[in-house]
Amino acid sequence: MDLNLVVLSGRLAAAPEMRVLDSGTRLVRYLVTLRTETPRRRVDVLPVTLWEPSDEAAVDLEKGRRVWVAGSAQRRFWEGPEGRRSR
Repeated sequence: MDLNLVVLSGRLAAAPEMRVLDSGTRLVRYLVTLRTETPRRRVDVLPVTLWEPSDEAAVDLEKGRRVWVAGSAQRRFWEGPEGRRSR
């Protein structure tokens, strides 16, 4: 059995961005800052997108607020000026 489960706990690097697509689909984008000390000191900032978020997830949250996010990782592909790209 395969499992695609991601759980993050960190702080917001910026205020969330709410968008409504032409189709009417809502999404909220977060940048979550994760700090680790072991095995070496490091700071990562990861983009998180919530599709059709609940009203609680779409509220105005401030930069620096601690958040917990649970979901799945997805890789997206597109064609750019430099050729095929992914994220």
